Amino acid sequence: MSSLYPATIDSETQLDQVLTDPSPELVATIRNLSSPLVMIGASGKMGPSLALMAKRAAEAAGHPLEIVAASRFSNQDTAAWFEAHGIRTQQVDMLTRSSVQRLPKSENVLYLVGMKFGTSADPSPTWVTNTLSPMLAAEHFAGARVVALSTGNVYPMTRLDYGGSRESDSLTPIGEYPNAAVARERLFEYFSRQFHSPLTNVRLNYAHDLRYGVLSDIAYKVYHDLPVDVSMGYFNAIWQGDANNYILRCFDLCTVPATAINLTSRKVYSHRKVAELFGLYFGKVPQILGLEQDTALLSNTDFLLEKLGPERLEGDLLIKWIANWMKIGGRLLGKPTHFEIRDGKF
Repeated sequence: MSSLYPATIDSETQLDQVLTDPSPELVATIRNLSSPLVMIGASGKMGPSLALMAKRAAEAAGHPLEIVAASRFSNQDTAAWFEAHGIRTQQVDMLTRSSVQRLPKSENVLYLVGMKFGTSADPSPTWVTNTLSPMLAAEHFAGARVVALSTGNVYPMTRLDYGGSRESDSLTPIGEYPNAAVARERLFEYFSRQFHSPLTNVRLNYAHDLRYGVLSDIAYKVYHDLPVDVSMGYFNAIWQGDANNYILRCFDLCTVPATAINLTSRKVYSHRKVAELFGLYFGKVPQILGLEQDTALLSNTDFLLEKLGPERLEGDLLIKWIANWMKIGGRLLGKPTHFEIRDGKF
């Protein structure tokens, strides 16, 4: 499928166009969604491209789907971006019941709210964000189909030869953030049964835009002669365009009891080998720090491939895109993934 994509991406305009291109399968899914499609927490890293992909899919389907992007919108430029693209915005405080109750009722809800970084210094905001907010959302949207974004961090680390954590594995991670993420899933599952709200918990593991992601972090370090910590050893990396496409198609998988699905690349990458590959692109010798440990945060994607099919973009092209993006001085979001953390302290 990668032959359908350009050899390089040279501007943010081109990046956003490629990033939000819907698949034929998504166009078919969108036809079955009624208005409004409410996206909660839409101002985060993935929200804008998710909303625009949904809108483009609806346009391709000839379906007049209204999309509502709900968030705190502390940055009004983000709200203006949504409105300029024909996506209605609504400010909401997901920790306040009266604010949540002002959201429009919907039969299809995409939940993107979460808190991760800063947890080790002050864990209580992470716990309240990842527990109270899901409860209020589930209460307000009782009976609706909900696709809730979770994380691969709900799993403990596994050996490489295990093939990645499976959806049926026990959720026994280390650290406050991963356990708060488990709590978020359990609350959604509980209220899914209570209110008969079909639910998919999507355990996303490292989506990549050119402006952020583990691959971009490694490329940045190699390009700027900074050490690359390889102690985590291995990781999954999925193109955000594929991740967005899968997430929106997960409405077709919502069930009671809930469905859980791992969302990441089938391919497993080596930190060391990726750093060496970027070194070749940049004409540099990467500075390697540490040694690979016996375990890593990895997810198995057999269920994803069975239900939704393969990724459209191959990882080798994504690496080439990122190398080119770094060389041309493409904008980065300045939001490192902290991929090297092994103790769950984010």
